[in-house]
Amino acid sequence: MATSSLSMITEIMAAFAASTGLSGERPPRRYLWTDAFAVCNYLELYRQTTDRAYLNLAKRLVDQVHQVLGRHRTDDDRRGWISGLDEVEGRQHPTAGGLRIGKEMNERREEEPYDLKLEWGRDGQYFHYLTKWMHALNRLSQVSGEPVYLRWAGELAATAATAFCHRPKSGRPPAMYWKMSIDLSRPLVRSMGQHDPLDGYVSGREIEAAYTIYPDLEAPDLTRAIEKYAEMTRSLQLVTDDPLGLGGLLTDAFRLTQLRLAGDHRWPELLLDLLRAIAMGLKEYAGHNMLDLPVEYRLAFRELGLAIGLHGLENMEEMATANAEHFHGLEYFFTLIKELLTYASLAEDIEQFWLEPANLKSKSWEAHKDINSVMLATTLGPLAYLRI
Repeated sequence: MATSSLSMITEIMAAFAASTGLSGERPPRRYLWTDAFAVCNYLELYRQTTDRAYLNLAKRLVDQVHQVLGRHRTDDDRRGWISGLDEVEGRQHPTAGGLRIGKEMNERREEEPYDLKLEWGRDGQYFHYLTKWMHALNRLSQVSGEPVYLRWAGELAATAATAFCHRPKSGRPPAMYWKMSIDLSRPLVRSMGQHDPLDGYVSGREIEAAYTIYPDLEAPDLTRAIEKYAEMTRSLQLVTDDPLGLGGLLTDAFRLTQLRLAGDHRWPELLLDLLRAIAMGLKEYAGHNMLDLPVEYRLAFRELGLAIGLHGLENMEEMATANAEHFHGLEYFFTLIKELLTYASLAEDIEQFWLEPANLKSKSWEAHKDINSVMLATTLGPLAYLRI
């Protein structure tokens, strides 16, 4: 990593820690998606510098997230862990009830009518945020060598599979709710996120693979959950031209590649299907010339999600080429990778645009400053986030 990039990540993550109450005297202000990337960024700084202060920041952030987002809100009549566990059990199993999003407004009450505009600002639980946190916990477990973080990831995965997955009474295939209430007792948005089953499938396999590192670990069996996600994923429309969605597909493809290199050769066709969908989506996205728009019409965190995924693509080619014996029968894999790498320069275009001081002062940047800043840091140092 270039010294300038390391310096920028250090600066961004120090400012994030101070502004959100991870360091200093401010009360904690936690948001699950942003914090998942932040954990990985501190692990990246630890990887680059070997300074254990960064590892300790990652651990402190995990503790804060569990203490804040694993408990009911201060403006709620309910108190304690959202899992319903008592204080002792709750501390031992902080993810057993899932984790709140961290939105500013409380969740919609049962008697309140649904309002799409308001719902975006209301609290609850998002499945795709939970999978990000599962990944962050797994990465912290692997870097720290402490299995408790992996156990918490497994417990979160088991809880999410039970709460979000459902089989409609009409006899239609299983599906997932996009958003659940804080206590997971009712759906807040009944539609299904486009890639939520895929995220669940890849995250389940990632955690399952990590279990082998700690053979004595007492953690939930995720076999049935993985099977449910696989059933749903088989009928998904994977193609998207949304940059954040494309970044997620690229990241999932890289994780599946790493699992294959680790000896998990299940469902090889999915990896090829993912790469084909990404190729179609990138062609569509590039054709729209979205990166030529003025700053006020651009959302940094969505573009940065794509940049992060494209960095995974570069790593994917390197790792797969060095271990080509794992891809016998999947020769088309390398053809697709070469096609996708023609879009790799988009990552640098996105990074350079959002590193411009004038763009960092724009309203579109300031409106989502925490998430934009943290994901920019991930883009500049992506390995701790991308590796499983």
